[in-house]
Formats: sequence, structure tokens, C-alpha cells
Amino acid sequence: MSNNDELPLETTKKILPLILATAIFMQMLDSTILNTSLPSIAKDLGESPLNMQNAIISYVLTLAVFMPVSGFLADKFGTRKVFVVSLILFVLGSVLCGLSQNLTHLVIARVIQGLGGSMMTPVGRLALIKTFDKNEIVQAMNFAIIPALIGPVLGPLVGGYMVDYLTWHWIFFINIPMGLAGIILGLKYMPDYKSKILDFDLKGFLIFASASLVLSVALEFLGNAKNITPVLGVFVLGFLLLYYYYVHAKKDNNPIFPLNLFQIRTFRVGILGNLATRLGISSVPLLIPLMIQIAYGQSAVISGWIVAPMALTAMFGKSFVIKILNKIGYRKTLMLNTMIIGFIIISFAIPGVRTSIYWFVPLLAILGFFNSIQFTSMNTIAIADLRQEMTSSGNSLLAVNQQLAIGFGTAFGLIVLKIFEGKLGFGEQGTHDAFRYTFLTIGLLTVISGFVFRRLHIRDGDNMKAE
Repeated sequence: MSNNDELPLETTKKILPLILATAIFMQMLDSTILNTSLPSIAKDLGESPLNMQNAIISYVLTLAVFMPVSGFLADKFGTRKVFVVSLILFVLGSVLCGLSQNLTHLVIARVIQGLGGSMMTPVGRLALIKTFDKNEIVQAMNFAIIPALIGPVLGPLVGGYMVDYLTWHWIFFINIPMGLAGIILGLKYMPDYKSKILDFDLKGFLIFASASLVLSVALEFLGNAKNITPVLGVFVLGFLLLYYYYVHAKKDNNPIFPLNLFQIRTFRVGILGNLATRLGISSVPLLIPLMIQIAYGQSAVISGWIVAPMALTAMFGKSFVIKILNKIGYRKTLMLNTMIIGFIIISFAIPGVRTSIYWFVPLLAILGFFNSIQFTSMNTIAIADLRQEMTSSGNSLLAVNQQLAIGFGTAFGLIVLKIFEGKLGFGEQGTHDAFRYTFLTIGLLTVISGFVFRRLHIRDGDNMKAE
């Protein structure tokens, strides 16, 4: 394992969170900016807007398949090389997306983007975990995680403006200056950690990647399926593949994701907590703009501005999370914070169809603050007790889990909305009530998911507290 010998450690520690933040911001922005632009892209490429879903699915599937191998590649070739190559692929994919002449070109370019995206965030976070002491990680991760909160909020807003005032090509070209900055900073400041243990579990990778692929396909189609029976069959196949991986990992001497990761309580609760709480949290950035446009009849740009305060308060929240964790610990923080987020989501159901849409602004601002605390706390408790040899595999699994959790949350929100729409009708009042009942449902589930963190001990995460 080697570090940047030519640079002082303190210099690396100052720049590394910024490098990771750049990667996370590009990835999160790219995941959401496309949504508001699909109709314009479809028109320009001469395609049906429904077919454009392939441009989103191809990216998500590439992430799901190749994220599990990111830890091994970093261990073998070094975190610096893999991170820089991942940024190059992401920027190259972005350029090709902007130059696409038809849907096939766009899908291929999105796969190249996905190859880069599948490595740059997990590898950047792995370098950060290995560089900082345990009691410094929360502060470092706290800074790097903010783009994950800002990206989904700014994405629809930036996408709306670019489509209205420029052309859709710019939603991809915007990645070029950020990507180049990340490449330059990565070459100079990214530590180059490697590992001597390089026994790659090809069979385990293929099984786990297949499970991630199948589950991602099911998630993408679940939100849009008219008949969910075949989609549920795909889900069952995905979970059977996960079980097959479990059987394989019990027998293999060096599986890609060792089962003893789950013997570590903090990691186990962090993974489960991410899945459970994101069912509600992940659907809000999608449902609020949809409601403002469909139920209240406002434009995409206005809906983007309504949601924008979440980004500002997320940045504000990061200055409080360390103090809160130091004072009351991870267990109380995560339990209380998850329940607060749940009650805020429930409060979205209060305004009537004649209520001013600006009623949502303060609620979303408060939600952004508590989301900031939630994501920093969940991500850091999951890695709190990982031993050095477990860091790469644990970090990769955490990245895959987060990707699937966000997908589950988004799909779940859309399914609940469609169920209520089917029962309440599609008129102005019926549509609005469907959104209200959806927020009630996912809010209550979020409140209940807070009890997952009861499994933490009161002293868990003490080694992560800043001194």
C-alpha cells in the first residue's frame, strides 16, 4: 500500500474530499438532469419519448454490473490510476452523449459513462477512507456527501433551463469542465493505494453482478409497468441469484464480498438502514416536482425552484452533524433523525389542491437539513468498524447497496402513487389526493424504518467521533 510520497499528508487531506465531491456531484447531477430533458432529446432524435427510457436504463444497469468490481480494480492497479481512468471514461461518455445522432449512439455513450461512474465514486471514497483516521472520516465524508444532496435537486432545474434556453446537448457537455478539473486534481493529489491480496473471485463477481443487473432491470420497469406480475418474477430471480451468491461465498476462500462483513454490527445496520430509510427519502425529489407540475399545473422550471432550497439547507446541515454525533451518538441521532424526516414527508400531505405551492418551500428546506445529517451518519457508521483488509469489499458493497436503495425508493414511490391514482381517479382532486396519500404512506414507512437503528449499541461509532 503506497501513498502520495511527494505530497504532505495534510495537503492530501485538504484536497481529497474536494476530488470525491466533484465525482459525486457529476454522477448525481447526471442521474437526474436527463429526466426533464427526455422529451426534447426524443424530438430531436426522432424517437418516441417512451423509447428514451433506454438512455436512463443503460446507465443504471452499467453502474449495477460494474460497481462490485471497483474495489478489486483499485486494489490491483491503485486508487489513483483507476479513479483517473474512471473520470476519463465518464467525460468521454459525456462528450459522445452530446454528439449522439440517434438513440443507439446515445445508449452506447451512456454505457461508457456508466463504466466511469461505476468506479469513480466508490474508488474516490475508498481512497478517502484509507487516508483519514477514524475520528476524521465523518468531517471528510461530510464535505464530500453534500453534492449527493445537491445533485438531485439541481438536476431538474439545470436541465429545464438548458433545454429551454440552450439545447439538450449541454446537459452532457456540462460534465467536461468538472471532469477535467477532477482528472487534474486526481493526478496530483489522489493517493495511490494498492493491496497485496489480489485473488479475484470471478464466479462470485458474475453471480453478484447478475443479481444486481436483474434487480436493476426489475426496478426500472416496476415504476412504469401496467402489469407487475412478470416484473415480480424478475425480482424473485434477482433474490434467488443473491441466495446463490450466499451459497458460493460460504464455500469460497476469498469471495468478492466476504460474508464476515455482515458479522460486523455497524456495517450490517448501515446497509439495512440505507435500504429501509431510502424507500421514502429517495422518492421525494421525484414526487414533489411531479406533484407541482401535474396536480398544481406549474412548469418544470418552477418545480425546480421549489425544490432548490433543499440544496442550501443541506450545506448548512453539514456544519451541525459532527456536533450532534459527538453529543448524542449514532444510535440516537439516526433513530431520531429518520423519524423527523418521516414526519416531514407526512406533512407534504397537508396542503390542499388550492393551497399555495410555496407552502412546500420551508418544508423542503427543513428536509434538506435533516437529509444532510442522515446520509453522513448512515455512510460513516457502515464503515466504522471495518478492518483494513475489509475496506475495499465493504466500500464496494456499500456503493452497490446505495444504488439499489435509491432505485427501490424511486420505484416504490411511483408504484404507491399509481395505486392511489387507480383508486381515486385522474381528476384534479383525485390526482392531488393520490399524491397526498402517497406522502402519508412513504412518510409512515420512513418513521418505522428509524427502528432499524435500534440495533446499534449506544457506544457504536465512538471511534468515528471527532476529537
